[in-house]
Formats: sequence, structure tokens, C-alpha cells
Amino acid sequence: MKKKAVMNWSGGKDSALALHRLLQTQEFAISRLLTTVNQVFSRVSMHGVRVDLLEKQAESLGFPLRKIALPETVSMQAYGEIMRTALFDLKKEGIEYAIFGDIFLEDLKTYREKQLSQIPMQGIFPIWQGKPERLMHEFLDLGFKAITVCVNDMHLDQSFVGRLIDHDFVRDLPKNVDICGENGEYHSFVFDGPIFKKPIVFEKGGIVRRNFATDSKDDEHQGQKTNWLTGFWYQDLW
Repeated sequence: MKKKAVMNWSGGKDSALALHRLLQTQEFAISRLLTTVNQVFSRVSMHGVRVDLLEKQAESLGFPLRKIALPETVSMQAYGEIMRTALFDLKKEGIEYAIFGDIFLEDLKTYREKQLSQIPMQGIFPIWQGKPERLMHEFLDLGFKAITVCVNDMHLDQSFVGRLIDHDFVRDLPKNVDICGENGEYHSFVFDGPIFKKPIVFEKGGIVRRNFATDSKDDEHQGQKTNWLTGFWYQDLW
């Protein structure tokens, strides 16, 4: 019997590659796609993709979608509580595993595993510690197609948003940018590939820039607060 799992689905390339690898093992049965959504704008958190395109992805993938509504601004404590509530509900359905597309951010993986231990569930990381160059080439060679929908202007200029992710895109990335964007340099929307029944049809809209101010509290460092202002370019898709 296959193990019941939930796929933490951002709609981007790392999620898609992790899901593809997982499906090849035939060890797990994906019961749900789980995606956090900005409840004010009805868009995928951080990526900025409209919910209707997210729903089209889920339909083409053939999995039920569970959307978790988040306020426009949410503390880590509130985020943790919202996610725990959602995961407890999934646990009641017999889901024992949570799948993630993380690659090498140790702090993030540790945080996820700590949160899951409270349910309890086990985290599965199919592309963990993969070499970014190899992961990107695997993604492209498999026939996946994706477009950048958000770029951090601390790392990339406006010209990189709304671009097809292909070998030219990879060659154009600055040397200090992770090829897979694992440090948040860019986010993507996958619209075709081997795990999709049909391509996701969309059109490009406008490009906008948004600033985000962060005021975070790190309990492990005696309540020290860190503040910064970061700008992001977003490619709207219809």
C-alpha cells in the first residue's frame, strides 16, 4: 500500500521537480496539493500567481487542492499556528507525510521538521542537497516549462521577470545568483511538463514592483529584531 502524503505546492519549478521525482518512486500516494494563498489578493503567497491559474495547475496534475488563506502580513508565530491547524486536519485523513521542494536551506528544513514533529508527520525532501546546476538541467531536459513571476531586485533587475526559464536564462544569471533561485532570488510558475495532463494556458499582463518591509523577532537570539526593505518585480499572468 502506498504511503499517503501531501505535496507542499508553490506552483514553481522546485515543487514540480520534487513531485516528479516522488511520483517516479511509486512509493507515495499524493492526497492533496497544499498551497498558501494571500487572502487579500487571492494570489499564491510570494509568487503572486492568481488562484485561478493555481487551480488550473491542480486540475492538470490531477490532484485535489487545499488552499490555506493567510493575511497580507503574518508573523511567524501566526503562520505556524495556521499551518499546524491545516496539517492536523490532514493527519485526520490518514496523511503521514509532507513533501517539500527545498534544496539546501538547512534552517528552513529544520523549521519544517520541527513543525511537523508536533503533528506528527514526516517530511520528505526529494531534491534535497541536489546540485543546482544538475537540478536545473534535469528540469529542462524532462521537458518542463516555466516562467519567472517574481524577482528580488537585490539580486536581479526587471529584465529577468516574465522570462521563460531555459538555457539562455541560466546563462544570463549573474554569478552570485543561485541557478535554482533557492535563496529567494526569483520565483516561477510551471505551465507544462511530464506530470501535467495538458499545458496551462495563460497570457502575460503588466509588470509591477512592490516593496516589503520586514520586522521579525528571532526567539533563539534573545528577541533581537531585524528590519529590512526589499523590492520585488512581479509579472502578472492571466
